[in-house]
Amino acid sequence: MQRKSKFFLISTVLLAVVFGLVYAGITLTSNLGKSKAEVTAENAGDRLSKLFKKISPNTEIPVKGQIDLDPVDVAASLPDISKFPITVNNTNDNFVEIFSSTEKSGTGVDGWLTDVATEFNKANITVNGKPASVKIRNIASGTAADYIKSGKYVPDAFTPSNELWGEMVQASGVNTKLVTKRLVGNVPGIVIAKAKYDAMIDKYGSVNIQSVTEAIANNELSMGYTDPFASSTGLNFLVTALHTFDNTNILSDKAVQEFEKFQSNVPFIASTTIQMRDAAKSGALDGFVLEYQTFVNAADLKSGYVFTPFGFRHDSPLYALGDLPQEKLDILRKFAEFVTQDKYMKTAQEKGFNGLESYKSELAPVDGDLLISAQKVWKEKKNGSKPITAVFVTDVSGSMDGEPINRLKESLLKGQKYLGRENSIGLVSYSDGVTIKLPIAKYDANQQSLFVGAVNSLQSGGGTATFDGIVVALKLLEDQLAIDPNTKPIIFVLSDGETNQGYTLKDIKGLIETYKIPIYTIGYNANIQALQNISSINEAASINADTDDVVYKIGNLFNVQM
Repeated sequence: MQRKSKFFLISTVLLAVVFGLVYAGITLTSNLGKSKAEVTAENAGDRLSKLFKKISPNTEIPVKGQIDLDPVDVAASLPDISKFPITVNNTNDNFVEIFSSTEKSGTGVDGWLTDVATEFNKANITVNGKPASVKIRNIASGTAADYIKSGKYVPDAFTPSNELWGEMVQASGVNTKLVTKRLVGNVPGIVIAKAKYDAMIDKYGSVNIQSVTEAIANNELSMGYTDPFASSTGLNFLVTALHTFDNTNILSDKAVQEFEKFQSNVPFIASTTIQMRDAAKSGALDGFVLEYQTFVNAADLKSGYVFTPFGFRHDSPLYALGDLPQEKLDILRKFAEFVTQDKYMKTAQEKGFNGLESYKSELAPVDGDLLISAQKVWKEKKNGSKPITAVFVTDVSGSMDGEPINRLKESLLKGQKYLGRENSIGLVSYSDGVTIKLPIAKYDANQQSLFVGAVNSLQSGGGTATFDGIVVALKLLEDQLAIDPNTKPIIFVLSDGETNQGYTLKDIKGLIETYKIPIYTIGYNANIQALQNISSINEAASINADTDDVVYKIGNLFNVQM
């Protein structure tokens, strides 16, 4: 009996030891690779509260500033035209200057027009007995249209990616004459990951703009597109989507209501194609919009994605602008004839152009005034039924003294006109410590006045606790979401990127990942890589806002995100 009891005792002890070892092993392996700073959805709130409490930010009493009620002055915000490079210089005084979209007037695979224009200038072509030449300036279609429409700088001619920009330029009052409908062929498309594409084929029978918009509206496809104020493909997608909702009137109540419902399931509007592609690479998107010429030149896309064309073709029309003398019109006509020679069409094909030639748009031409109205609808409805809540985190450390802080204040004061009355905003500043300059509130006239006052009061000095500032912004947004869950939170960090005090990115990266709040960074004479590291966590844009185009860039960013 005693021997049996001893056996049971030893067995129990052994079982306890084995259980303890197994439990310890599971606990150890489950925590392998995890740091003390790891954050889960369950403990995020507690961790954020602890970090916030240690920072103990000051809260100022806001003081009102004078509101500027004048409309946005696009011309004043645009940098000097020299910001955009001339890729082909004229070789004589008898020339035309042409604004050209970037996919054809750059270098390498994006340098087709650059190469052909260079050959034109070598060809000793004459007009009225005098040698003629062209000057090509590389500038995105939307930005080019802003220069032309505002009158800030009007070249002799304009070759955007598609005809939509020409229509809008004409609607703005600029004398616009179509020289040719096509310099080189291209097509916009929706690029979808192959597995998702196959799933859509199984469900819808085909993939086209109709099935794509339906899948997005049903929350079955996570897709992004680019800013329709700046991007040819983004503008084309907007018009095509509106047409899908009502093919008789893209601005009818039905079209607008369907668009708003559709937008509520669009997770991502990118400021640039690069930002959108980075989001796709990370797995955040199932699909996005892109031109075919870019798609075929991207080896990382061709193997895992399927391209589906949509909307108007991108055939690079050429427009004469203003009251040009006959001599300049003749140069443009000779240039249009020159570039369409077989040998240049062959080199275009080698660079990815003139593919999918069988694709034809089913959309009727759209009047420029209608396009401008469509952009306004997008601005008003792009957030669906979810207003934005944004906190601006401003660096006022000693390294921002002088020109950087002055430009930061100028860009916020001018950029705030894009923020949108239905949204809510707050403002935080940081140096050694953090100050809540303006608590979050709806951006009505009162809040706008307080925002202006808070920005005007920013003064530089002290160290740089960037991540303390971000922690405070996260806490303000968490508190706001508890009050109003039907809002989309975002953060804008305006800084030179240097951090020398307080928390580090490693300390709070887990929090940023868990809350999934995008952090857009804007750098002033900055350590851009440090800012990009912050923005890349949740697929937000990082802008290198140097001193001559910061206002324009920030205006575009706010226009897209707010």
